[in-house]
Amino acid sequence: MSNETPIQYGKVTATYFWDDGSGINGDTGAPAGGEPMQKGLFSSPSWPLGTEGYVVYEGKKAEFFIGDRGPGVPSNDCDVLLDMDGKTFAELTGETWDDTNYTVSGGNGHLYGVEYYITEWGDGNGTEGAPHPFQQPDNKCEDAVSPIPEEVLNEESEEEKKEEAEKKEQEKAEKAEAEKKEEAEKKEAEEQAAAADSDDSEGSDDSGVSAQTAANDLSGVQLTGAGDGVLGGTGLLALAIIPAILIALFFAWNRRPAGAHAGAEDEGRGLTAQSSGRHSLGSLFDRLRGRG
Repeated sequence: MSNETPIQYGKVTATYFWDDGSGINGDTGAPAGGEPMQKGLFSSPSWPLGTEGYVVYEGKKAEFFIGDRGPGVPSNDCDVLLDMDGKTFAELTGETWDDTNYTVSGGNGHLYGVEYYITEWGDGNGTEGAPHPFQQPDNKCEDAVSPIPEEVLNEESEEEKKEEAEKKEQEKAEKAEAEKKEEAEKKEAEEQAAAADSDDSEGSDDSGVSAQTAANDLSGVQLTGAGDGVLGGTGLLALAIIPAILIALFFAWNRRPAGAHAGAEDEGRGLTAQSSGRHSLGSLFDRLRGRG
């Protein structure tokens, strides 16, 4: 059912019916509009099939759509211009609907001064505007149409404003949520980029530390072949030779040069002193210097 702003309003006398092809209580067959008989299906002598709206009676409201033609003779001279389904009729009058004999309790078959509001014209067979009797198409019942009450228009306007405000609030909330999501994604991307930069920096530092560590590891212990506290073969050999060299140097330095007479005064004692001895360290050094 449509809840749009009314496009036509008026007051009419209404009766009720229930035509489902059962033949009960004057049933004339299935509704002309093609829809099965149901609550909310009303009958009009002239309005287009499929027309939607609502009725108000003694403060009670019920929606309807035109799904059948009628009433017939009761509509003559603009008398009864709306036929309600029996269930809606019972609801508006506070009575009960009898599914056995298709009647409404209380015995009242007419409702006077029923207000109708049309919100949308149907696209089926029929005529828009003021209703006319079923068999009197030229007899427009103009008295059945009145200006739409101002309070209804204001109410509808307020409802539209409320819906518009709710729509704007929803759009605002959706926009805020989208911005929040975007900001979170941006922050996450920045954190990932920062983490990547940090990893790169740590990699560079590790390289520097490794190089420095490698340089520091080239210590005297490693040069002697020591590893994990154990000296290698090369290291042991080096440690054995060094003392021997030092001792030889010591004796060579203090040894009298070969060929000197006893008591003769030494001239230039030491490893580099000149001597005629062929096996002296001095002669060895002289030969190395090109003197021997």
